[in-house]
Amino acid sequence: ANVTVTDLEELQELLLVNIENNRHLVTGSVRAKVLKWGEDVAEFLPPPDYILMADCIYYEESLEPLLKTLKDLTGPDTCILCCYEQRTMGKNPEIERKYFELLQMDFELEKIPLDKHDEEYRSEDIHIVTIHRKQ
Repeated sequence: ANVTVTDLEELQELLLVNIENNRHLVTGSVRAKVLKWGEDVAEFLPPPDYILMADCIYYEESLEPLLKTLKDLTGPDTCILCCYEQRTMGKNPEIERKYFELLQMDFELEKIPLDKHDEEYRSEDIHIVTIHRKQ
């Protein structure tokens, strides 16, 4: 695969370290780039086949920029795999509910049942969801 890993500017060095430490596992290409949610995504187009998201839905102020970025990045064939830990403290349940409510305005989602998760890493509070643009 040809992979672009993204994060904020201040984490680019860590991404590069991780790329270098795992280079022996890479059979395609991998690059690190800054992606700020809500901003222009033209340099990431055409739409990717897959978007992998992990632990991205915990800050209320980032929900709308994240959803804008997902809408801007995805095409009709893009599959988003979203993995998150269900958190029950403070505003987290409300933020999670709001995220999925807003997400379903433009996307269809399907929860991956726990028995389909990796046996070694599965946990009752870890969820995986596949997301596609509504047609």
